Amino acid sequence: MKVILLGPPGAGKGTQAVRIAEVLKVTRAASGDLFRENLSKGTELGKLAQTYMSRGILVPDDVTIGMVNAWINAKEQAGGFVLDGFPRNLHQAEAFEKQLDGKGGLDKALYINVSKDELVRRLSGRLTCRNCQTPYHISISPPKEEGECDRCGGEVYQRADDKPEVVETRIRVYLSETSPLVDFYREAGLLAEVNGEGTIEEVGDALIAEIT
Repeated sequence: MKVILLGPPGAGKGTQAVRIAEVLKVTRAASGDLFRENLSKGTELGKLAQTYMSRGILVPDDVTIGMVNAWINAKEQAGGFVLDGFPRNLHQAEAFEKQLDGKGGLDKALYINVSKDELVRRLSGRLTCRNCQTPYHISISPPKEEGECDRCGGEVYQRADDKPEVVETRIRVYLSETSPLVDFYREAGLLAEVNGEGTIEEVGDALIAEIT
């Protein structure tokens, strides 16, 4: 089964993608993970993507599409996948649709809907382990030891694109460029919308119900 997760930054797509992938027994990736992987390998695409991410600006389509296409064409994704954070605009969606033409097409687009005020609260307090990418939050779920990951002991830090001055930019960009995807997938009969302001378990259960 091939599933994408839609929603604004801070909606909880990454957390829910892990559970959905486990239920479906498929692999998962976030577009941001693909960017960072390319950067860690020293690719030119990865370095270019980071210059945009650090400013809270969407990465150009040709860079993003190239990374995603390489990932979904790998043998590990032959049995299906969960993709978080892609596509982000109509051009990407159309390119993605063509890429999946010979693979049976997309099965479901899950949309996690969260209000702007709640997004700002979540994002401006978000922390991440630099080593294993485990997410934390300053007020909701801080690490037991300040600055240290509970899981691996790595450094816990605030990513540049989660700082308050960048958060507002990220949300504005999402609303102007990404929101039309909801209508695109609704018209295609693939959209399932879920309220993202419940508990992690409530939101997860609602999403799982849409694909099982």
